[in-house]
Amino acid sequence: MDRRPALEDASPQPDLWAEAQRAPAPAKPHYAGHRERLRERASAGGLAALPDYEVLELLLFRSIPRGDVKPLAKQLIARFGSLGAVLGADAEALKTVRGVGEALALDLRLVQEAALRAAREQAARRTVISSWSALLAYVKTALAHEPREQVRVLFLDKKNSLIADEALGHGTVDHAPVYPREVVRRALELSASALILVHNHPSGDPTPSSADIEITRQIIEAARTMRIAVHDHLVVGRDGIASFKALGLL
Repeated sequence: MDRRPALEDASPQPDLWAEAQRAPAPAKPHYAGHRERLRERASAGGLAALPDYEVLELLLFRSIPRGDVKPLAKQLIARFGSLGAVLGADAEALKTVRGVGEALALDLRLVQEAALRAAREQAARRTVISSWSALLAYVKTALAHEPREQVRVLFLDKKNSLIADEALGHGTVDHAPVYPREVVRRALELSASALILVHNHPSGDPTPSSADIEITRQIIEAARTMRIAVHDHLVVGRDGIASFKALGLL
């Protein structure tokens, strides 16, 4: 057996470190730096200058600290139709969108709740009659994007200041039951002198239906026996707000 030491391979060995230095750096993801650029644009031009999906992106940054959230923002708006509808959607509906979990759904609902409370505060700060625009803004925030019909009653004192805002009927996409005696009973419990009826049309069209007109007539008659005034009935839709009083229906 040949026990002579093997001759070393005289062929040059590759310099792995040098090759690594010459290798191109891994490509950055296409969204690298996007968050900072968007924040800079928002700071420089103001939030009002941003399209809806970018405003939603900024919100998503807080809940999803890394990665590209633009596709999710666009998907949410495509699914629900608008930024307002995204924020107005309930948690279960939000979670049907891929990428939205329990925590993110809660964060989005929190934004809607904050907006609703701010609008309610503006509406309640002065008498309802003298702050009509604030009242309309509040009911639109509360109901314009509700997926099911809901009947709310605003109970007012002798000075037409808001005592309470309560939901007295929940229903389907096109009907919510409300009972005149229940409305009047609650007004008496609150010592209310007047009330404003509010309900939404999930279809988006605020035009009052014949059923809306009939139930309003019944509530007015029941309230009149207890000397409670019905100032208006507002129908809220994505396309606007219809006032029974303005339409000559009261």
